[in-house]
Amino acid sequence: MSGYVLFQMWGPFRQSLIKGHLFYVEQARKRLLSQFDDISADADRAAEEWLEQNSHRFDPDRHDPGEFDEAAYDHSIEFYGLLSDMHEQTRLSVVAGMFHEWDKQLRDWLVREIGHWHHGGIAASKVWSADLGQIADLLECFGWNVRNSSYFRALDECRLVVNVYKHGDGKSLDELRDKFPKYLDDPFKGTGAFSDTKYRDHTHLRVSDDQFQAFSDAILAFWRDVPENVFDSQMTDVPDWFGKAILKDRADAKQASNT
Repeated sequence: MSGYVLFQMWGPFRQSLIKGHLFYVEQARKRLLSQFDDISADADRAAEEWLEQNSHRFDPDRHDPGEFDEAAYDHSIEFYGLLSDMHEQTRLSVVAGMFHEWDKQLRDWLVREIGHWHHGGIAASKVWSADLGQIADLLECFGWNVRNSSYFRALDECRLVVNVYKHGDGKSLDELRDKFPKYLDDPFKGTGAFSDTKYRDHTHLRVSDDQFQAFSDAILAFWRDVPENVFDSQMTDVPDWFGKAILKDRADAKQASNT
């Protein structure tokens, strides 16, 4: 392949992206998610602490010891539920941070590579503001059929999950509910009542450990699959939004040079 290299994924830079991602996932599991490994035991300890803190209130003439045990049990159930919710929120937060970092790194790489052969802020601004579908259009004009890859489909699912986590009800929830209801927990599973996805909203959003790992694997697969070199001769069907931004930058530069 000959011609001018428009986009280059330098080997050491690719490895740094992969290494940074693996570090994020490993440390998130170790420092954040591992704290929820045994929430049943945590709930039992919460019951014991409740009894210790409230033992001074026990009056054998007025109280049945079973009442305090029952209250401690109720406290442990509430504690378990709150901790389970925190576990879900923490995992979703980790997924969101992972996705946003990948998204920013991709756009930053594109903008820096464009800056080697094009001057002007409009094209760069458009890359940063484009949605993921538009970015996929740009990548596919490299000759890289990224949309047909399983990892990009997983990343698109991750995008919807993160949008629902961030914004709640809205267009992304409708799309997630329609295409990927597996990320919306069915609270009536097995009962046959109200199990239709239309009854699920953003409060039912869940990501399992296996799904988290699948998102992580998709990011790794993406970085490994980015073409090492994209030559000008390979560029076909440049997206309209990107082509117009390039032409506008050039027109502005020409106008500035004539004044």
